[in-house]
Amino acid sequence: LTADRGLNRARETIMASWLKAALDYVPAWIEHQMALTEQPGCAIAITHKGKVVLERAFGIASERTGEKLTPRHRFRIASHSKTFTAAAIMLLREDGRLSLDDPAGLYVEGLHPDVAAATLEQLLSHSSGLIRDGGDAGQWQNERPFLDEADLRRDLAAAPVIAASTRFKYSNHAFGLLGLVIEAVTGETYGDFVTRAILKPHRLTEITPDMPLPAGTPFVTGHGRKLPLGRRPIVPGDNPTHALAAATGFVASAGHLARFFASLDPAAASSPLTPSSRRDMTRRQWSLPHMADATDYGLGVSRSKVGDWSWFGHGGAFQSGLSTTMVIEGRDLAVCVLTNAIDGPAAEWAAGIVHILQTFEQRGAATARTRDWSGRWWSLWHTADLVPVADGVLVADPALLRPLDHAAEIAVTGRDKGFVRLAGGYDIHGEGAALRRDGKGAVAEVVLGGSRLLREAAMKRFLKRRFPD
Repeated sequence: LTADRGLNRARETIMASWLKAALDYVPAWIEHQMALTEQPGCAIAITHKGKVVLERAFGIASERTGEKLTPRHRFRIASHSKTFTAAAIMLLREDGRLSLDDPAGLYVEGLHPDVAAATLEQLLSHSSGLIRDGGDAGQWQNERPFLDEADLRRDLAAAPVIAASTRFKYSNHAFGLLGLVIEAVTGETYGDFVTRAILKPHRLTEITPDMPLPAGTPFVTGHGRKLPLGRRPIVPGDNPTHALAAATGFVASAGHLARFFASLDPAAASSPLTPSSRRDMTRRQWSLPHMADATDYGLGVSRSKVGDWSWFGHGGAFQSGLSTTMVIEGRDLAVCVLTNAIDGPAAEWAAGIVHILQTFEQRGAATARTRDWSGRWWSLWHTADLVPVADGVLVADPALLRPLDHAAEIAVTGRDKGFVRLAGGYDIHGEGAALRRDGKGAVAEVVLGGSRLLREAAMKRFLKRRFPD
Protein backbone atom coordinates (compact mmCIF):
# COMPACT_ATOMS: atom_id res chain seq x y z
CA LEU A 1 0.00 0.00 0.00
CA THR A 2 2.84 2.40 0.88
CA ALA A 3 4.54 1.61 -2.43
CA ASP A 4 1.28 2.32 -4.31
CA ARG A 5 0.90 5.67 -2.57
CA GLY A 6 4.47 6.56 -3.42
CA LEU A 7 3.92 5.66 -7.07
CA ASN A 8 0.74 7.76 -7.21
CA ARG A 9 2.56 10.74 -5.69
CA ALA A 10 5.34 10.37 -8.24
CA ARG A 11 2.84 10.29 -11.10
CA GLU A 12 1.07 13.38 -9.73
CA THR A 13 4.39 15.20 -9.47
CA ILE A 14 5.23 14.38 -13.08
CA MET A 15 1.81 15.53 -14.25
CA ALA A 16 2.02 18.72 -12.20
CA SER A 17 5.35 19.45 -13.85
CA TRP A 18 4.26 19.03 -17.47
CA LEU A 19 0.86 20.61 -16.84
CA LYS A 20 2.41 23.72 -15.33
CA ALA A 21 4.75 23.99 -18.31
CA ALA A 22 1.82 23.69 -20.72
CA LEU A 23 -0.19 26.28 -18.79
CA ASP A 24 2.75 28.68 -19.03
CA TYR A 25 2.83 28.41 -22.84
CA VAL A 26 -0.92 28.50 -23.60
CA PRO A 27 -1.40 32.25 -22.85
CA ALA A 28 1.62 33.21 -24.96
CA TRP A 29 0.20 31.28 -27.90
CA ILE A 30 -3.30 32.77 -27.49
CA GLU A 31 -1.84 36.29 -27.32
CA HIS A 32 -0.16 35.79 -30.70
CA GLN A 33 -3.31 34.27 -32.19
CA MET A 34 -5.30 37.27 -30.94
CA ALA A 35 -2.91 39.67 -32.65
CA LEU A 36 -2.94 37.73 -35.93
CA THR A 37 -6.73 37.42 -36.12
CA GLU A 38 -7.45 40.90 -34.72
CA GLN A 39 -10.09 39.51 -32.41
CA PRO A 40 -11.61 41.96 -29.92
CA GLY A 41 -11.57 39.68 -26.87
CA CYS A 42 -11.14 36.13 -25.64
CA ALA A 43 -11.37 34.45 -22.24
CA ILE A 44 -9.98 30.99 -21.51
CA ALA A 45 -10.10 28.62 -18.56
CA ILE A 46 -8.60 25.21 -17.89
CA THR A 47 -9.57 22.96 -15.02
CA HIS A 48 -7.73 20.00 -13.52
CA LYS A 49 -9.66 17.68 -11.21
CA GLY A 50 -12.52 20.16 -11.26
CA LYS A 51 -10.45 23.14 -10.09
CA VAL A 52 -9.52 26.10 -12.27
CA VAL A 53 -5.75 26.02 -12.87
CA LEU A 54 -5.61 28.67 -15.60
CA GLU A 55 -7.99 31.57 -16.17
CA ARG A 56 -7.00 34.43 -18.45
CA ALA A 57 -8.63 37.18 -20.48
CA PHE A 58 -7.18 38.83 -23.59
CA GLY A 59 -8.15 41.98 -25.45
CA ILE A 60 -11.17 44.15 -24.80
CA ALA A 61 -14.76 43.67 -23.75
CA SER A 62 -16.01 46.20 -26.30
CA GLU A 63 -14.50 47.99 -29.29
CA ARG A 64 -16.90 50.82 -28.62
CA THR A 65 -15.59 51.59 -25.12
CA GLY A 66 -12.16 49.94 -25.10
CA GLU A 67 -12.95 48.36 -21.73
CA LYS A 68 -10.33 45.79 -20.77
CA LEU A 69 -11.61 42.22 -20.71
CA THR A 70 -11.29 40.33 -17.41
CA PRO A 71 -11.90 36.70 -16.41
CA ARG A 72 -15.04 37.85 -14.58
CA HIS A 73 -16.75 39.11 -17.71
CA ARG A 74 -19.75 37.09 -18.87
CA PHE A 75 -20.28 35.94 -22.45
CA ARG A 76 -23.27 34.56 -24.32
CA ILE A 77 -22.50 30.84 -24.49
CA ALA A 78 -25.44 29.95 -26.74
CA SER A 79 -25.77 26.21 -27.35
CA HIS A 80 -23.79 25.31 -24.24
CA SER A 81 -27.26 25.91 -22.79
CA LYS A 82 -28.35 22.55 -24.16
CA THR A 83 -25.98 20.76 -21.78
CA PHE A 84 -27.56 22.50 -18.80
CA THR A 85 -30.98 21.47 -20.09
CA ALA A 86 -29.83 17.87 -20.49
CA ALA A 87 -28.45 17.90 -16.95
CA ALA A 88 -31.78 19.23 -15.66
CA ILE A 89 -33.67 16.43 -17.43
CA MET A 90 -31.28 13.85 -15.99
CA LEU A 91 -31.79 15.27 -12.50
CA LEU A 92 -35.54 14.90 -12.88
CA ARG A 93 -35.05 11.35 -14.09
CA GLU A 94 -32.93 10.58 -11.03
CA ASP A 95 -35.77 11.86 -8.86
CA GLY A 96 -38.23 9.56 -10.66
CA ARG A 97 -40.25 12.47 -12.05
CA LEU A 98 -39.83 11.51 -15.70
CA SER A 99 -38.29 8.91 -18.00
CA LEU A 100 -36.20 9.43 -21.13
CA ASP A 101 -38.67 7.16 -22.94
CA ASP A 102 -41.56 9.49 -22.12
CA PRO A 103 -43.14 11.24 -25.14
CA ALA A 104 -43.10 15.02 -24.99
CA GLY A 105 -46.89 15.05 -25.34
CA LEU A 106 -47.18 13.47 -21.89
CA TYR A 107 -46.18 16.86 -20.44
CA VAL A 108 -46.91 19.51 -23.09
CA GLU A 109 -50.28 19.97 -24.80
CA GLY A 110 -51.06 21.41 -28.23
CA LEU A 111 -48.23 19.69 -30.09
CA HIS A 112 -48.50 18.14 -33.53
CA PRO A 113 -49.14 14.40 -32.97
CA ASP A 114 -45.71 13.47 -34.37
CA VAL A 115 -44.01 16.10 -32.18
CA ALA A 116 -45.98 14.86 -29.19
CA ALA A 117 -44.72 11.33 -29.89
CA ALA A 118 -41.06 12.38 -29.82
CA THR A 119 -39.38 10.98 -26.72
CA LEU A 120 -37.25 13.05 -24.37
CA GLU A 121 -34.24 11.00 -25.45
CA GLN A 122 -34.89 11.84 -29.10
CA LEU A 123 -35.18 15.53 -28.25
CA LEU A 124 -31.94 15.43 -26.21
CA SER A 125 -30.02 13.62 -28.96
CA HIS A 126 -31.30 15.74 -31.87
CA SER A 127 -33.00 12.77 -33.48
CA SER A 128 -36.63 13.94 -33.16
CA GLY A 129 -36.73 15.36 -36.70
CA LEU A 130 -37.95 18.77 -35.50
CA ILE A 131 -37.28 21.95 -37.44
CA ARG A 132 -34.07 23.71 -36.45
CA ASP A 133 -35.18 27.31 -35.84
CA GLY A 134 -38.72 27.66 -37.16
CA GLY A 135 -40.10 28.92 -40.43
CA ASP A 136 -38.91 32.45 -39.61
CA ALA A 137 -35.40 32.27 -38.13
CA GLY A 138 -34.89 36.03 -38.19
CA GLN A 139 -33.92 36.00 -34.50
CA TRP A 140 -30.49 34.80 -35.57
CA GLN A 141 -30.07 37.82 -37.86
CA ASN A 142 -31.26 40.29 -35.18
CA GLU A 143 -34.31 40.92 -37.36
CA ARG A 144 -36.81 39.89 -34.68
CA PRO A 145 -36.85 38.93 -30.99
CA PHE A 146 -36.32 35.33 -29.95
CA LEU A 147 -39.51 33.29 -29.76
CA ASP A 148 -41.76 33.59 -26.75
CA GLU A 149 -43.78 30.58 -25.57
CA ALA A 150 -46.72 31.35 -27.85
CA ASP A 151 -44.41 31.58 -30.89
CA LEU A 152 -42.69 28.33 -29.98
CA ARG A 153 -45.96 26.49 -29.42
CA ARG A 154 -47.23 27.62 -32.83
CA ASP A 155 -44.14 26.13 -34.47
CA LEU A 156 -44.48 22.92 -32.45
CA ALA A 157 -48.02 22.50 -33.70
CA ALA A 158 -46.53 21.79 -37.15
CA ALA A 159 -45.22 18.40 -38.24
CA PRO A 160 -41.53 17.50 -37.87
CA VAL A 161 -39.35 18.05 -40.92
CA ILE A 162 -38.20 14.42 -41.10
CA ALA A 163 -39.23 11.22 -39.35
CA ALA A 164 -37.82 10.65 -35.88
CA SER A 165 -34.75 8.46 -35.37
CA THR A 166 -33.65 8.58 -39.01
CA ARG A 167 -30.52 10.73 -38.51
CA PHE A 168 -28.96 13.44 -36.39
CA LYS A 169 -30.71 16.72 -37.12
CA TYR A 170 -29.88 19.66 -34.88
CA SER A 171 -32.88 21.52 -33.47
CA ASN A 172 -33.07 24.51 -31.16
CA HIS A 173 -36.83 23.99 -31.11
CA ALA A 174 -36.33 20.51 -29.65
CA PHE A 175 -34.55 22.00 -26.67
CA GLY A 176 -37.13 24.76 -26.40
CA LEU A 177 -39.67 21.94 -26.06
CA LEU A 178 -37.52 20.32 -23.36
CA GLY A 179 -37.65 23.63 -21.51
CA LEU A 180 -41.46 23.43 -21.58
CA VAL A 181 -41.27 19.85 -20.29
CA ILE A 182 -39.11 20.95 -17.35
CA GLU A 183 -41.57 23.71 -16.50
CA ALA A 184 -44.52 21.30 -16.67
CA VAL A 185 -42.83 18.73 -14.42
CA THR A 186 -41.46 21.16 -11.82
CA GLY A 187 -44.10 23.89 -11.76
CA GLU A 188 -41.25 26.42 -11.91
CA THR A 189 -39.91 28.55 -14.72
CA TYR A 190 -37.06 26.92 -16.60
CA GLY A 191 -34.55 29.48 -15.34
CA ASP A 192 -35.68 29.21 -11.73
CA PHE A 193 -35.40 25.43 -11.70
CA VAL A 194 -31.93 25.30 -13.27
CA THR A 195 -30.71 28.04 -10.93
CA ARG A 196 -32.11 26.32 -7.84
CA ALA A 197 -31.20 22.74 -8.72
CA ILE A 198 -27.86 23.14 -10.53
CA LEU A 199 -26.28 26.59 -10.37
CA LYS A 200 -26.68 27.56 -6.71
CA PRO A 201 -25.84 24.19 -5.10
CA HIS A 202 -22.62 23.99 -7.09
CA ARG A 203 -21.56 27.62 -6.60
CA LEU A 204 -21.84 28.45 -10.29
CA THR A 205 -22.56 32.05 -9.44
CA GLU A 206 -21.19 33.42 -12.72
CA ILE A 207 -23.69 31.52 -14.86
CA THR A 208 -27.20 32.79 -15.64
CA PRO A 209 -29.87 31.04 -17.78
CA ASP A 210 -30.73 34.15 -19.82
CA MET A 211 -30.60 37.92 -20.01
CA PRO A 212 -30.98 40.36 -18.38
CA LEU A 213 -28.12 40.07 -15.92
CA PRO A 214 -28.16 41.56 -12.42
CA ALA A 215 -27.10 45.21 -12.34
CA GLY A 216 -23.35 45.69 -12.26
CA THR A 217 -22.48 42.30 -13.77
CA PRO A 218 -19.53 42.66 -16.19
CA PHE A 219 -20.73 41.62 -19.63
CA VAL A 220 -18.94 41.65 -22.96
CA THR A 221 -20.23 43.43 -26.02
CA GLY A 222 -20.41 41.25 -29.11
CA HIS A 223 -19.01 42.04 -32.53
CA GLY A 224 -19.75 40.97 -36.08
CA ARG A 225 -17.32 40.08 -38.86
CA LYS A 226 -15.15 42.75 -40.49
CA LEU A 227 -16.54 41.92 -43.91
CA PRO A 228 -18.46 43.24 -45.76
CA LEU A 229 -18.37 46.59 -43.89
CA GLY A 230 -14.61 46.67 -43.39
CA ARG A 231 -15.19 47.13 -39.66
CA ARG A 232 -16.76 45.04 -36.95
CA PRO A 233 -20.36 46.09 -36.29
CA ILE A 234 -21.34 46.13 -32.62
CA VAL A 235 -23.73 43.24 -31.92
CA PRO A 236 -24.61 43.71 -28.24
CA GLY A 237 -25.77 40.16 -27.55
CA ASP A 238 -27.85 41.28 -24.58
CA ASN A 239 -31.20 40.24 -26.03
CA PRO A 240 -33.24 37.72 -23.99
CA THR A 241 -33.97 34.39 -25.66
CA HIS A 242 -37.34 33.84 -23.95
CA ALA A 243 -38.73 30.36 -24.68
CA LEU A 244 -35.45 29.28 -26.29
CA ALA A 245 -33.31 29.86 -23.20
CA ALA A 246 -33.10 26.08 -22.79
CA ALA A 247 -31.44 25.92 -26.20
CA THR A 248 -29.32 29.06 -26.38
CA GLY A 249 -29.92 31.55 -23.55
CA PHE A 250 -27.09 31.03 -21.06
CA VAL A 251 -24.50 33.61 -20.04
CA ALA A 252 -21.28 32.63 -18.25
CA SER A 253 -17.66 33.30 -17.42
CA ALA A 254 -15.08 30.90 -18.79
CA GLY A 255 -13.99 29.64 -15.37
CA HIS A 256 -17.44 28.74 -14.12
CA LEU A 257 -18.43 27.20 -17.45
CA ALA A 258 -15.32 24.99 -17.43
CA ARG A 259 -16.10 23.92 -13.86
CA PHE A 260 -19.65 22.90 -14.78
CA PHE A 261 -18.57 20.83 -17.76
CA ALA A 262 -15.75 19.22 -15.78
CA SER A 263 -18.36 18.10 -13.24
CA LEU A 264 -20.10 16.07 -15.97
CA ASP A 265 -17.10 13.80 -16.44
CA PRO A 266 -18.21 10.36 -15.21
CA ALA A 267 -14.98 10.27 -13.17
CA ALA A 268 -15.53 13.67 -11.51
CA ALA A 269 -15.43 13.63 -7.71
CA SER A 270 -18.21 16.23 -7.40
CA SER A 271 -21.18 16.63 -9.75
CA PRO A 272 -24.87 17.56 -9.87
CA LEU A 273 -25.50 14.11 -11.40
CA THR A 274 -24.81 10.51 -10.52
CA PRO A 275 -22.02 8.73 -12.44
CA SER A 276 -24.69 6.68 -14.22
CA SER A 277 -26.46 9.79 -15.50
CA ARG A 278 -23.15 11.29 -16.60
CA ARG A 279 -22.28 8.15 -18.52
CA ASP A 280 -25.68 8.24 -20.22
CA MET A 281 -25.22 11.90 -21.19
CA THR A 282 -21.71 11.51 -22.58
CA ARG A 283 -22.19 8.20 -24.39
CA ARG A 284 -22.46 8.38 -28.20
CA GLN A 285 -26.02 8.34 -29.51
CA TRP A 286 -25.54 9.52 -33.09
CA SER A 287 -22.68 10.24 -35.46
CA LEU A 288 -23.01 13.54 -37.27
CA PRO A 289 -23.50 13.09 -41.04
CA HIS A 290 -21.91 15.09 -43.83
CA MET A 291 -18.98 16.41 -41.78
CA ALA A 292 -15.24 16.33 -42.47
CA ASP A 293 -14.25 15.45 -38.89
CA ALA A 294 -15.66 12.49 -36.99
CA THR A 295 -18.06 13.98 -34.47
CA ASP A 296 -20.71 12.29 -32.35
CA TYR A 297 -23.51 13.50 -30.11
CA GLY A 298 -24.79 12.15 -26.80
CA LEU A 299 -27.55 13.70 -24.72
CA GLY A 300 -26.91 17.42 -24.84
CA VAL A 301 -23.16 16.98 -25.46
CA SER A 302 -20.88 16.69 -28.48
CA ARG A 303 -18.09 14.14 -28.74
CA SER A 304 -14.92 14.07 -30.83
CA LYS A 305 -11.13 13.76 -30.66
CA VAL A 306 -8.03 15.93 -30.80
CA GLY A 307 -5.23 13.61 -31.79
CA ASP A 308 -5.77 10.49 -29.73
CA TRP A 309 -7.50 12.33 -26.85
CA SER A 310 -11.27 11.89 -26.74
CA TRP A 311 -13.37 14.76 -25.48
CA PHE A 312 -16.99 15.64 -24.81
CA GLY A 313 -18.38 19.12 -24.47
CA HIS A 314 -20.28 21.63 -26.57
CA GLY A 315 -19.92 24.71 -28.70
CA GLY A 316 -21.95 27.87 -28.79
CA ALA A 317 -22.71 30.35 -31.57
CA PHE A 318 -24.57 33.54 -30.74
CA GLN A 319 -24.72 36.63 -32.94
CA SER A 320 -22.24 38.20 -30.54
CA GLY A 321 -19.56 35.50 -30.29
CA LEU A 322 -18.43 31.89 -30.51
CA SER A 323 -17.47 29.56 -27.66
CA THR A 324 -16.27 25.99 -27.10
CA THR A 325 -15.72 23.72 -24.09
CA MET A 326 -13.93 20.35 -24.18
CA VAL A 327 -13.63 17.86 -21.31
CA ILE A 328 -10.73 15.47 -21.90
CA GLU A 329 -11.78 11.98 -20.94
CA GLY A 330 -9.48 10.05 -18.63
CA ARG A 331 -7.26 13.03 -17.79
CA ASP A 332 -9.34 15.20 -15.41
CA LEU A 333 -8.90 18.20 -17.73
CA ALA A 334 -11.40 20.66 -19.21
CA VAL A 335 -10.71 23.53 -21.63
CA CYS A 336 -13.04 26.48 -22.26
CA VAL A 337 -12.60 29.27 -24.83
CA LEU A 338 -15.05 32.19 -25.12
CA THR A 339 -14.86 34.95 -27.74
CA ASN A 340 -16.88 38.11 -28.32
CA ALA A 341 -16.94 38.14 -32.13
CA ILE A 342 -18.98 36.00 -34.51
CA ASP A 343 -15.78 34.89 -36.26
CA GLY A 344 -13.91 34.13 -33.04
CA PRO A 345 -12.08 30.82 -33.64
CA ALA A 346 -13.11 29.32 -30.30
CA ALA A 347 -13.25 25.70 -31.47
CA GLU A 348 -9.89 25.94 -33.22
CA TRP A 349 -8.23 27.57 -30.20
CA ALA A 350 -9.71 25.03 -27.80
CA ALA A 351 -8.34 22.23 -29.98
CA GLY A 352 -5.00 24.05 -30.13
CA ILE A 353 -4.85 24.22 -26.34
CA VAL A 354 -5.55 20.49 -26.16
CA HIS A 355 -2.76 19.93 -28.71
CA ILE A 356 -0.37 21.90 -26.47
CA LEU A 357 -1.40 19.85 -23.43
CA GLN A 358 -0.84 16.63 -25.38
CA THR A 359 2.64 17.70 -26.47
CA PHE A 360 3.77 18.57 -22.97
CA GLU A 361 2.37 15.31 -21.61
CA GLN A 362 4.45 13.45 -24.19
CA ARG A 363 7.64 15.55 -23.95
CA GLY A 364 7.68 16.70 -20.33
CA ALA A 365 8.67 19.99 -18.72
CA ALA A 366 11.92 21.88 -19.18
CA THR A 367 15.03 20.83 -17.27
CA ALA A 368 17.91 22.93 -15.96
CA ARG A 369 19.71 22.14 -19.21
CA THR A 370 16.95 23.38 -21.53
CA ARG A 371 15.25 26.10 -19.44
CA ASP A 372 17.07 29.12 -20.89
CA TRP A 373 16.04 28.18 -24.43
CA SER A 374 12.66 29.87 -24.25
CA GLY A 375 10.61 32.85 -25.31
CA ARG A 376 9.35 34.43 -28.51
CA TRP A 377 11.86 35.43 -31.17
CA TRP A 378 11.44 37.42 -34.37
CA SER A 379 13.07 37.69 -37.78
CA LEU A 380 12.00 39.36 -41.00
CA TRP A 381 10.57 36.04 -42.15
CA HIS A 382 8.76 34.58 -39.20
CA THR A 383 8.07 34.38 -35.47
CA ALA A 384 9.40 31.44 -33.49
CA ASP A 385 8.64 30.29 -29.97
CA LEU A 386 11.40 28.34 -28.27
CA VAL A 387 9.59 25.81 -26.10
CA PRO A 388 11.92 23.86 -23.79
CA VAL A 389 10.92 20.30 -22.93
CA ALA A 390 12.65 17.55 -20.99
CA ASP A 391 14.91 16.28 -23.77
CA GLY A 392 15.40 19.35 -25.95
CA VAL A 393 13.81 22.48 -27.35
CA LEU A 394 10.89 22.70 -29.77
CA VAL A 395 10.85 25.56 -32.29
CA ALA A 396 7.14 26.32 -32.42
CA ASP A 397 5.25 28.50 -34.88
CA PRO A 398 2.68 30.48 -32.85
CA ALA A 399 0.87 31.47 -36.05
CA LEU A 400 -0.32 27.88 -36.47
CA LEU A 401 -3.46 26.45 -34.89
CA ARG A 402 -1.31 23.48 -33.81
CA PRO A 403 1.89 25.38 -33.01
CA LEU A 404 3.95 22.35 -31.94
CA ASP A 405 3.07 20.12 -34.89
CA HIS A 406 6.18 19.14 -36.88
CA ALA A 407 8.24 21.64 -34.89
CA ALA A 408 11.98 21.63 -35.44
CA GLU A 409 13.92 20.33 -32.44
CA ILE A 410 17.13 21.60 -30.88
CA ALA A 411 19.46 19.33 -28.95
CA VAL A 412 21.25 21.34 -26.24
CA THR A 413 24.95 20.44 -26.03
CA GLY A 414 26.22 23.19 -23.74
CA ARG A 415 25.09 26.22 -21.72
CA ASP A 416 24.37 28.26 -24.84
CA LYS A 417 25.10 25.77 -27.61
CA GLY A 418 23.16 23.16 -29.50
CA PHE A 419 22.23 21.95 -32.94
CA VAL A 420 19.02 21.35 -34.88
CA ARG A 421 18.61 17.60 -34.54
CA LEU A 422 15.31 17.43 -36.40
CA ALA A 423 13.76 19.71 -39.02
CA GLY A 424 11.93 19.56 -42.32
CA GLY A 425 13.71 18.96 -45.60
CA TYR A 426 13.57 22.64 -46.55
CA ASP A 427 14.72 23.73 -43.09
CA ILE A 428 18.09 23.75 -41.27
CA HIS A 429 18.34 20.15 -40.12
CA GLY A 430 21.76 19.40 -38.63
CA GLU A 431 22.87 23.03 -38.41
CA GLY A 432 24.02 24.91 -35.32
CA ALA A 433 21.95 26.69 -32.66
CA ALA A 434 23.17 29.19 -30.07
CA LEU A 435 22.05 31.72 -27.49
CA ARG A 436 23.74 35.12 -27.29
CA ARG A 437 23.60 37.07 -24.05
CA ASP A 438 23.83 40.77 -23.24
CA GLY A 439 26.16 42.37 -20.72
CA LYS A 440 23.82 41.43 -17.87
CA GLY A 441 23.75 37.78 -18.83
CA ALA A 442 20.22 37.78 -20.26
CA VAL A 443 19.58 36.02 -23.55
CA ALA A 444 19.33 38.76 -26.20
CA GLU A 445 19.55 36.80 -29.46
CA VAL A 446 19.02 33.31 -30.79
CA VAL A 447 21.00 31.99 -33.74
CA LEU A 448 19.48 29.15 -35.76
CA GLY A 449 21.64 28.02 -38.65
CA GLY A 450 23.02 31.29 -39.97
CA SER A 451 20.05 33.48 -39.00
CA ARG A 452 19.64 35.78 -35.99
CA LEU A 453 16.32 36.03 -34.18
CA LEU A 454 15.61 39.00 -31.90
CA ARG A 455 13.24 39.98 -29.16
CA GLU A 456 10.17 41.84 -30.41
CA ALA A 457 11.36 45.29 -29.31
CA ALA A 458 14.77 44.75 -30.92
CA MET A 459 13.11 43.51 -34.09
CA LYS A 460 10.98 46.64 -34.25
CA ARG A 461 14.10 48.81 -33.95
CA PHE A 462 15.86 46.82 -36.68
CA LEU A 463 12.91 47.11 -39.05
CA LYS A 464 12.62 50.87 -38.52
CA ARG A 465 16.33 51.33 -39.24
CA ARG A 466 16.43 48.97 -42.20
CA PHE A 467 13.14 50.01 -43.76
CA PRO A 468 12.54 53.68 -42.84
CA ASP A 469 9.36 55.35 -43.99
